[in-house]
Amino acid sequence: MKPFLPLLLAALTGAAVPTSALALEPFVANYEVFNGGKALGDATMQVKPEGGGRWRIDLDIRAEHGMMSLAGAAAQQTTVFDVVGDAYRPLSQKMVRKVLFSKRVIDGNYDWNQRSAQWTGDVKEHRRKPIPLQDGDMSGLLINLAVVRDAQPGKTLSYRFVDSGRARPHQYVVQQELEGVKIDDMSFNAMRVNRVQSGSEETSIWVVDGVPTPVRILQREEGQDTYDLRLVEYKGVNEQ
Repeated sequence: MKPFLPLLLAALTGAAVPTSALALEPFVANYEVFNGGKALGDATMQVKPEGGGRWRIDLDIRAEHGMMSLAGAAAQQTTVFDVVGDAYRPLSQKMVRKVLFSKRVIDGNYDWNQRSAQWTGDVKEHRRKPIPLQDGDMSGLLINLAVVRDAQPGKTLSYRFVDSGRARPHQYVVQQELEGVKIDDMSFNAMRVNRVQSGSEETSIWVVDGVPTPVRILQREEGQDTYDLRLVEYKGVNEQ
């Protein structure tokens, strides 16, 4: 994979400032993916305009090491959305998971006229029921974008997650002090954003001012690292 592009250098040592003033712009970001601390493969996150005021965010994860690679494991998530005021409003969603000869597909539709969201395909029966929509509801991918946009040191962020037949509040706390993060041979200051939740699952997102995508996303269960995405390159609107 390629190293960070030069435009990231401006963010390395600067103080964090509110990112909400940044307009949504297209980008392509490449990540290394680890599972349980071991290299699993690569991931690509992309945001691009779809026309008619609509946008699309994709996350594509590919296993390239170990047994998961031999099984051809891959996962893709897509959310089509628009922007209403400062809200990223989901319109449709698709999730595809592949392993060996198996393929699971889940489709979601967010109907803002009826204020209802519903999922079909390979989704559990109890998650097929319509979910009433509230202003500000977002898919998981859109919450990642919102965290990057909204993070400020010491701030608490509250969102409502409506995704794959589930609806629940998500709350994040941004650490007051910047944290040094090292990726490949580069070190920089980042805001660490921790999701506040009960139970054994933990999620942390690292944000660098001026970078439109998380520089790291870490999920943990029972105190152990599970999935860890670490940014190695991104291209902004002027470099695609």
